[in-house]
Amino acid sequence: MSTPLEKIVVEPQLAATSCVIWLHGLGDSGAGFAPVVPALGLNSQHSIRFIFPHAPEQAVTINGGFVMRSWYDIKSMDLHDRADLQGVMASEKAIQQLILEQINSGIPANKIILAGFSQGGVMSLFTGLRFDQQLAGIMALSCYLPGGDKLPEHLAEANRTTPILQHHGEQDDVVPLYAGKMANDALNAAGYSTIWKTFPMAHSVLPNQLTEIGQWLQQVLR
Repeated sequence: MSTPLEKIVVEPQLAATSCVIWLHGLGDSGAGFAPVVPALGLNSQHSIRFIFPHAPEQAVTINGGFVMRSWYDIKSMDLHDRADLQGVMASEKAIQQLILEQINSGIPANKIILAGFSQGGVMSLFTGLRFDQQLAGIMALSCYLPGGDKLPEHLAEANRTTPILQHHGEQDDVVPLYAGKMANDALNAAGYSTIWKTFPMAHSVLPNQLTEIGQWLQQVLR
């Protein structure tokens, strides 16, 4: 079993009955997204627990081997060979542990959303599509599939109908818009239920985007 991920947990005022696990991008930490919770515009009486885990620290090839928080090594800018699959699968196990912790605490899988931005979005797609219990939703912001235009192997039947939200910046110079659209096309071709939307932004999130995310979270966690 992999070492449990360190994390920031934001509890609701009421007893938690659902959970969002939100994965950060390359070089960031859980602290980078933890402050977004108030910006989501959620009902004050919501019962959603938010978990913001920290990726492990490791050397990243495209950054000259510099050690930083990263869910996997990025070997090149080639979308079909960008993600180190061995690292992706190691992080998948650690994220699965987080999900199982919540299930064991009494929150069923179908009340858990796996979310992520950039590299974290890659992990939310990869892990969510392969998880063997049905999740409430998968959110993938400004990201791509590890296989470029190919879905992961060993897809779980349990999440064939799980709602998937994909957002991308039209001026994204880190993960090009076409990379996100390539992932969306692959999901749609395989019959997944996706919402795809672009925003006039770079590799970031916008306040009005966070409001829409909050509405989507409450909708799928009803």
